[in-house]
Amino acid sequence: MNEQTGYLVLSTGDVLEGKWLGDILPTEGEVVFNTAMTGYQEVMTDPSYAGQIVTMTYPLIGNYGVNEVDSESIMPSLSGLIISYPCVTPEHYQSTKSIREMITEYKIPTLYGIDTRELTRIIRDNGEVYGRISTNKNDHPTKNAVDQDIVPSVSVSKIRKYTITENELDVRPHIVLMDFGYKQSIVQSLLDLGCDVTVVPYDTNPNQILELRPHGILLSNGPGDPNDLSYLIDNIKVICENYKVLGICFGHQLIALAHGAKITRLSYGHRGSNHPVKNLLTGKVSITSQNHGYIVDPDTIEEKNWIITFRNVNDGSIEGLCHRSKQIITVQFHPEAHPGPIDTQNIFSDFVNEIVNKGMKLHA
Repeated sequence: MNEQTGYLVLSTGDVLEGKWLGDILPTEGEVVFNTAMTGYQEVMTDPSYAGQIVTMTYPLIGNYGVNEVDSESIMPSLSGLIISYPCVTPEHYQSTKSIREMITEYKIPTLYGIDTRELTRIIRDNGEVYGRISTNKNDHPTKNAVDQDIVPSVSVSKIRKYTITENELDVRPHIVLMDFGYKQSIVQSLLDLGCDVTVVPYDTNPNQILELRPHGILLSNGPGDPNDLSYLIDNIKVICENYKVLGICFGHQLIALAHGAKITRLSYGHRGSNHPVKNLLTGKVSITSQNHGYIVDPDTIEEKNWIITFRNVNDGSIEGLCHRSKQIITVQFHPEAHPGPIDTQNIFSDFVNEIVNKGMKLHA
């Protein structure tokens, strides 16, 4: 492996020394940590990590390699990767390359040999941290805020349609997915349930969506601060008035924002596949996959209009909402569970079943 020394220089003034894995490629971004033990390929290809340098807290990354089926997008969007130690001789029947080969192929700036426990403590203690991966320990990060235009950089520019050839249902539910940085596994979850899926750019207006004649709308996950897309509030309001809507993560926050709630920043985010969430309607606790740095402010939810359906067991933050009179449900976690446990995949089946059971009315 490359023994060239590299440095992660943080906005806190801390400097951590490591080694380059792959090409020497200086980069900058918000520094975050993910606590998942597996799923590094999904993390590296999740558009929600655009603009971020991701620290994997699990000490050995790459032991089962990289395959052709688990990527969440065509190519990675993250700004950089920090790991403790890479496995470059993976063993798994689906593996087609090592993590080092993937990092080299996609030119992902990566340092290994970093004390990821120390780095995680720095992020937890300081909250919003920015960093620069460099060959110079005296370098300094120039970024000090989340990119306000990050969503346009990862959203599709043209409509994409997905369908399956076999469907046990008499007719196909048609779901329009508004792309703020969607994961391919969300599309696959809907396809597995017999749906046709049309992915549209993040700023598609309601009239264009009407022309597609959907039975339901899904607002996807994505990177950045939802407040930066406040100019879409009117569009989202119209969509929520006329369709059955599901919001996931970033989409959950946008829907809440469009209905008068405030979105605030978490001190250091929820990222990983081991986050316990309690269903307040049933009392059941599920383990969920999460990736977000912002939450809905509970003090700004109008309880006459909304039911809080899920809360995070660790910090009590809102993890789900249901509108009392409109067909809107939202979740902060990722029910597609890719990576992560499958405890909450019923969110998709419930969404599709309600559409089918109500006759899949098209709205004019």
